Amino acid sequence: MSDWTKSSWRNKPRIQMPDYPDTAALNAVEAQLSRFPLLVFAGEAQRLKNHLGAAARGEAFLLQGGDCAESFEQFSSDMIRDTFKVMLQMAIVLTHGAKVPVIKLGRMAGQFAKPRSAPTEVVDGVELPSYRGDIINELDFTAKARIPDPEKMLRAYTQAAATLNLIRAFSTGGYADVHQVHGWTLGFTDNEKADKYREIANRISDTLDFMAAAGVTSDTAHTLQSVEFYTSHESLLLEYEEALCRQDSLSQQWIAGSGHMIWIGDRTRQPEGAHVEFARGVMNPIGLKCGPSMTADDLKKLMKTLNPNNEQGRLTLIARFGAGSVGEHLPRLIKAVKEEGAEVVWTCDPMHGNTVKSSSGYKTRPFDSVLREVREFFGVHAAEGTVPGGVHFEMTGQDVTECTGGLRDVSDENLSDRYHTACDPRLNASQSLELAFLVAEELSSRRDAVAAKAAG
Repeated sequence: MSDWTKSSWRNKPRIQMPDYPDTAALNAVEAQLSRFPLLVFAGEAQRLKNHLGAAARGEAFLLQGGDCAESFEQFSSDMIRDTFKVMLQMAIVLTHGAKVPVIKLGRMAGQFAKPRSAPTEVVDGVELPSYRGDIINELDFTAKARIPDPEKMLRAYTQAAATLNLIRAFSTGGYADVHQVHGWTLGFTDNEKADKYREIANRISDTLDFMAAAGVTSDTAHTLQSVEFYTSHESLLLEYEEALCRQDSLSQQWIAGSGHMIWIGDRTRQPEGAHVEFARGVMNPIGLKCGPSMTADDLKKLMKTLNPNNEQGRLTLIARFGAGSVGEHLPRLIKAVKEEGAEVVWTCDPMHGNTVKSSSGYKTRPFDSVLREVREFFGVHAAEGTVPGGVHFEMTGQDVTECTGGLRDVSDENLSDRYHTACDPRLNASQSLELAFLVAEELSSRRDAVAAKAAG
């Protein structure tokens, strides 16, 4: 790719990025970051790409989840642990439903920047620049807080490194033992409203008991004690991304060293734009958000640009249309993919198209709408004969009250109890696990339907 360099994005139209008032300070931070060690490595990104290739074939399933926008102030080891824990619980339930390995991909260790629908916001007649994530400016509604500060990139790097260090320790240090994780899940099904999930949990218990009887235990099988866990974020702040982009000494390929997967948002996916230009030259798996405004022609251009060699596992299309709109938009994009013979992983983001303003004034997402979009996603793929490769959730392991509904029946009136997000509403731990059980039912039903069709 002789026409690409890690800074060639600077010659392309850029949107959703800050204009730093102090150019000298920005240059100094970029120079410092460019000397820091990479957060992830080429071999790890290649392994994730191989796993995603399996998801494209229906031989694995992708679970991508985590924070809407990571926070400096709320950062703690407990928060990392709790989100990691819930994702492991979800993965076990999904593995049982899909009967294939589940790829665990966190929106963690880099998800600090957020695109915004407007460059400014007005509060009590005062207009200030929008909050764009802790890596850029601050949430406080003051003129000083909203000034982009390049020094925040250094703090984001430090927090991402600490997060990855803890995740790697949890992944291999026994915390991820399948028996322990399933024990946590059994605690969830003790809820008197969780009767319909208890049967699945019991079947998982029976499977683990059978494996133990056959001599497959945590002592004899290392895979029961540890997990592979990857990180991802939206590649929005390109100065940060470029500073952490390096050439791998073995493969000579360029890697975005900020995360295992980076994705391009629905607002920044212009085929001739800066964000697409940066992503096309790195070897990482790339995600591409596909909203209602995505045209078939633009999708075809983007697939050719981002995956010119049609490599399996390279490109993940993240559908985000909103409940009730999947049937209108997903089939035409599937048709475009088929016409190109393109290798993609199809995943469902049922969060971003289902954001509403509650009667109490809070931005929220109804659990039933999230579930409805997932079911519509599976339904379209069943009708088209294509593979639904994964799901993508904004979630947390904390007991927040940001999305309504679920077993605990969070209401509009409850939202103010523990509404902690800095940006968009997230599923809490209970809602996330409940959704995993419901998605597992969809996966199991699809598997049974495919088997029945094959049997004639």
